[in-house]
Amino acid sequence: MIKVLLAEDQVMVRQGLKAMIETDDEIKVIGEADNGKKAVNLCEKQLFDVAILDIRMPEMDGIEAAKILRSRYPHMKILMLTTFDDNQYVLDALKLGVSGYMLKNGDTESLIRSIKSALSGGLSLEDQVAAKVMPVLLQKEYEEERQINPTLTPRERAILKCIGEGLNNKEVAERLGLSVGTVKNQTSHILDKLELRDRTQLAIYAIRHRLV
Repeated sequence: MIKVLLAEDQVMVRQGLKAMIETDDEIKVIGEADNGKKAVNLCEKQLFDVAILDIRMPEMDGIEAAKILRSRYPHMKILMLTTFDDNQYVLDALKLGVSGYMLKNGDTESLIRSIKSALSGGLSLEDQVAAKVMPVLLQKEYEEERQINPTLTPRERAILKCIGEGLNNKEVAERLGLSVGTVKNQTSHILDKLELRDRTQLAIYAIRHRLV
């Protein structure tokens, strides 16, 4: 059973999202909060596989809550949720290493797919969000165009490209004809070489260096 924490300040929206999520028998919302502070407190009492955090909440917003949860519970996956497809919110969340960014008006299938993708190491962005933020990622801060790390092997570059496309380890393995274990090991080597923290940063690196 996939254990989910859902933090959303609007009760009706939270109830609707919970109902959508639990249409999948493998997923259960076992914790609910109406602000980021309560979400953080719940994580001190209960283990969750995935935290879904609304960006805008009272007392503590989703970005601040994500920052705390990423530092305290690095193995827990975090998905951000909002009605505001604002570039800066997306960039702030991605820099923290979250596993996805979804709009509240998304459908049930997309929501469930994002949860499962996060647990598989994937990165999920709603199409509307991706269309707005990708050009920013390609230009902002990186217009100086750094050379891609020359120590990466051809296989590592191929894996990095797949990660940039949002593929999880199993999908990368299938595309490149490798074992999942090899993909995991190679991904760790890439992280070390690039001095990056996680797959989200790898995906951003791949996009910024035009591998995707």
